[in-house]
Amino acid sequence: MTQEPVLFAIDASREFGEQMALHLGLQLSPHEEHGFDDGEHKSRPLANVRGRDVFVVHSLHSDATQSANDKLCRLLFFIGALKDASAASVTAVVPYLAYARKDQKSQPRDPVTTRYVARMFEAAGTDRVVTLDVHNLAAFQNAYRCATDHLRADGLFARHFVPLLGGREVVVVSPDAGGIKRAERFRQRLSAALGRPVAAAFAEKHRSGNVLSGELIVGDVQGRCAIILDDLISTGSTIARTVKACRSLGATSVYAAASHGLFVGDAAQLLADDALDGLVVTDTVPPFRLGEGKARSKLTVLSTAPLFAETIRRIHEGGSIVELLG
Repeated sequence: MTQEPVLFAIDASREFGEQMALHLGLQLSPHEEHGFDDGEHKSRPLANVRGRDVFVVHSLHSDATQSANDKLCRLLFFIGALKDASAASVTAVVPYLAYARKDQKSQPRDPVTTRYVARMFEAAGTDRVVTLDVHNLAAFQNAYRCATDHLRADGLFARHFVPLLGGREVVVVSPDAGGIKRAERFRQRLSAALGRPVAAAFAEKHRSGNVLSGELIVGDVQGRCAIILDDLISTGSTIARTVKACRSLGATSVYAAASHGLFVGDAAQLLADDALDGLVVTDTVPPFRLGEGKARSKLTVLSTAPLFAETIRRIHEGGSIVELLG
């Protein structure tokens, strides 16, 4: 008889882990985390993992008490402890993967941090990494030598928007040329769900230092409901710029959807603009930085726990996750 998978959640991601455990019909396995006065820490499993398939949940975003670096170290050290405890396999379930944006040399002597993080996971003994909507899929897949599973939120977004759109004409907008493939996958998914064509467009974007520019929209948004799709929202400046451009060209309404909502800096102010009708993110990063206000009132947070739970089930049982990606 096949043993059940063993599921742990690092303390800072416990709520997310509990939601996954509920969908799997499991209990989170107990573990211990202990901090020392000098800031160092240790963690260890309190359940027997010898010969078991183990899954560890931790989302690597910074919060009020821990940086992304702190969370990464805690996850890696715990994976090492599991391997030392003779786990048969260890899968890191990382809803938001830190450092995925630094995936190429954009200037001389630049680091390729995505690759360095991959080496850390491999050095700790990680057998598989599961994550959602990284910034650059090709870079992610090429960086890791261990197995990887890359999940997408476009199905969640399509199911969310279908009942809201009614019979309106729709255009899916990528906020830059680099996100066209991501937006196109969502456009196809949304078109199939609506049973009618959905138009496509993308925005011009230039970055010099931290300054964004470019007002051109390639594609027709006039008279349509525009849905701007991106992998993440950080300061909100890219979304705000694209919203403004769509409205100026005659879009009747504008929504923004992103897999990961970091909402740093002036995001709350930028996204409060009346030109933006609604904002949708997943729960890979809790929207704690938005606080109360206009931006928060526009926000809808979609749960990814069922998607991750089903992925864990299929990995453990040797099934395929291809159909989950649609």
